Amino acid sequence: MHENFGPTVYLLASRRNGTLYLGVTSNLTQRIHQHREGLIPGFTREYGVKLLVWFEQHATMDTAIQREKRIKKWNRAWKLELIESANPDWRDLAEDFGFAPIG
Repeated sequence: MHENFGPTVYLLASRRNGTLYLGVTSNLTQRIHQHREGLIPGFTREYGVKLLVWFEQHATMDTAIQREKRIKKWNRAWKLELIESANPDWRDLAEDFGFAPIG
């Protein structure tokens, strides 16, 4: 598992073309663990949004937060295009970091 993730913007999905969640974190592996285990109360736990379908690393937390704010203003179609351009099969990218498959 990659332990050295720095500031990262990420998109989770409940399933292909399902519910989306956009977030920012300084520790992607820890945050993905929290989402997958339902440790964070709120939207992702309530809607079962656990699949990591896109992420982007940044040099600083400030640039990551700026990018997250920009993407949050996007319409859903643009977010879907962002995912599909990098991950056309909607693979759970967290599996690449040692997380067990969902489902």
